[in-house]
Amino acid sequence: MSVLVGKKAPKFEAAAVINGDEIVEKFSLDSYIGNKYVVLFFYPKDFTFVCPTELHAFQSRLKDFQDKDVEVIAVSTDTEQSHWGWLQLTKEQGGIKGITYPIVADTNKTIAHNYDVLTGEYFYDEEGQLHASSELVAYRGLFLIDKEGVVRHQIVNDLPLGRSVEEALRIVDALQYFEEKGEVCPANWEKGKAGMQATHNGVAEYLSAN
Repeated sequence: MSVLVGKKAPKFEAAAVINGDEIVEKFSLDSYIGNKYVVLFFYPKDFTFVCPTELHAFQSRLKDFQDKDVEVIAVSTDTEQSHWGWLQLTKEQGGIKGITYPIVADTNKTIAHNYDVLTGEYFYDEEGQLHASSELVAYRGLFLIDKEGVVRHQIVNDLPLGRSVEEALRIVDALQYFEEKGEVCPANWEKGKAGMQATHNGVAEYLSAN
């Protein structure tokens, strides 16, 4: 598994559904670089069980992300038509109606591959062709990308394990606190708590959060 933290986030251009019902053919990260933080998260499949709970959970806190200047983007290896169809079904029907952030269609698997979250047995032959002996979908990967396009945090869960939206928000707060104060964030740090700074003799000191 590749570690992308500290590196430029792999760019992509793909079809996506935005605002819950509009299909765009060439969605990319380019418009966000230099302007917004991005939480980019991958999920395995449309029309499944754990996945809609995650998508709804991110939507329920979308304003909190946006208030922090963060754009949320979801990606799976399903088609844009599949995304659109799923968006037409209510939560009670197992759907994701009401999701407004972009959902990208990684139908050729390249985005998941470049972020190293593609699960399944596959290889490339000498001609660069992809061969797979099992289904290829994305692990539950999540990447926090800063305004310079650099990955500052990543976490990858196995397929049965849903993620914590609260933790994603906490990590955003931690990064922004560090950027603003120049202080590092100790274990279990939360917004409003003190940060830490190394003194001249190398001893870490807690500092005021204000």
